[in-house]
Amino acid sequence: MPQPATTPQKSEIAPSKVASEALAETPDRSPSQRLEALKLANAVRTERATLKRDLKAGRVRIETVLSDPPECVHSAKVADIMLAVPRYGRVKVTKILQRCRISPSKTVIGLSERQRGELIDALRRP
Repeated sequence: MPQPATTPQKSEIAPSKVASEALAETPDRSPSQRLEALKLANAVRTERATLKRDLKAGRVRIETVLSDPPECVHSAKVADIMLAVPRYGRVKVTKILQRCRISPSKTVIGLSERQRGELIDALRRP
């Protein structure tokens, strides 16, 4: 006679559920800590927007930003910074990143020396 299908016991389900809930929690912060974090985030966004405008206007070169990145772009994705440069659209940026073996989600500060060098060389070529 076939055995009836067993359902997982509550104890088998609980550890994974507890682990996922623990990962979803945000750290407790006081209102002053939240306000300070918000001010810092806004300052970084403002500085990054200014840098992107300067890239678009040609006042700053992308090679300079990548070789010695200012703190405001450390957490920015390389692709997003490259898209601020005139004549660089999604297709061209994607091709350059693929040629340099760089993930589109890579951050500026996360580039290795090899990736940084290859990317700067690729951007200097016409």
